[in-house]
Amino acid sequence: MSDSQYNSQIETIAAVILKDKISLDEQDEGRLKKYHDLVKKQFHLQDESAIQLVNEAFLYLKLKGADSADPLQHGDQFGAGFS
Repeated sequence: MSDSQYNSQIETIAAVILKDKISLDEQDEGRLKKYHDLVKKQFHLQDESAIQLVNEAFLYLKLKGADSADPLQHGDQFGAGFS
């Protein structure tokens, strides 16, 4: 899969997340299951790949909404573990 296809998938899931107005910090597996199942069905991905794509969609939305923060300086705010 090309980077542009992967990015398009992330944007597709991100749009659904925004439409649902779910917290970008959501941790409830029950609520996240909806997105995992959607990714599995729509993009034909397996468990770990589906989880990764959903997590990246949430991270994408967090970074997109950041106030020009440098992810390398403020990565801990996004759970990225940058130091």
